Amino acid sequence: MSHVMTVLGPVDPSVLGFTLPHEHTQCVLWHIQGRWDYWELTPDEPVILDELRRYRESGGTTLVDVTMPGIGRDPAWIRRLSEQSGLHVVMGGGWYRTAYYPPEVMIERRSVDSLAEELVHDATVGVGETGIRIGILGEIGTDKPWMTPAEERVHRAVARASRRSGLAITTHAVMSDVGAWQLQVFEEEGADPGRVIIGHADSYPHLDHYLSLINRGANIEFDFLGMSFTPTERYGEARVIDLLLELLHRGHADRVFLSHDVCHNSQLHHYEGNGYTYLADTFLPRLRERGVSQAEIDQITIANPRRILTIG
Repeated sequence: MSHVMTVLGPVDPSVLGFTLPHEHTQCVLWHIQGRWDYWELTPDEPVILDELRRYRESGGTTLVDVTMPGIGRDPAWIRRLSEQSGLHVVMGGGWYRTAYYPPEVMIERRSVDSLAEELVHDATVGVGETGIRIGILGEIGTDKPWMTPAEERVHRAVARASRRSGLAITTHAVMSDVGAWQLQVFEEEGADPGRVIIGHADSYPHLDHYLSLINRGANIEFDFLGMSFTPTERYGEARVIDLLLELLHRGHADRVFLSHDVCHNSQLHHYEGNGYTYLADTFLPRLRERGVSQAEIDQITIANPRRILTIG
């Protein structure tokens, strides 16, 4: 029977409305050796619950938390947030990228099939002893514009786990066309490109790259919306909108996803950031001003996430 796997269990896909497909509710990146920038989204429950309340009041029903082991994933935390916020929350599974692979997973000392088996267990039984199941694979990433041998091993394991579990895959592919390499590995392993989202596409604003991925059957995601850490992010939105409009003009509304990738305290409303509501409050109104129809917006924010999260 078709369903979406949330941290509270399976739900009918029809209950998913407006969905953010690439977010975090806590995230710690600076704990790895050699990183000193204090980059984190602190697990402050009252603050995060207030942010989720704002999102729900803006019309949100569902959030996908793609925090991976090694950067702060806590299944019990995510389940508690879902219970208290009233949101459907889907938890990601897998391993992030080379610098953040947990040593105890021993990525480089295990076979691809062994890694895939662990992910299938997380999808069908639950993570560890929690009984809380993942509902998507990812975010699966690369550190650089190329793929390391360890990252290739993880990508192959994820593709095999996707085939066996039915879960979709979402990736981390920044400032380069490395997403094409990711997709190639998934294709070699027999994964369905239609079940793959190449993430952070707005960090590499090149139409030809987008079209090459879409023409191979994959999906792309603009998920740095509302970020303001760099001048490129602060002043690059107009170009992102132009590119998105071109994709819509070419009939690709069914292959585009939108999100914020909230992963730092400064992004929260509580700290004068945009929170989880920038898409609804600011970005979508700008699309409407440019002539994007409500049907196209519903396709991107409701129908596409519902399709990608549906299992079976």
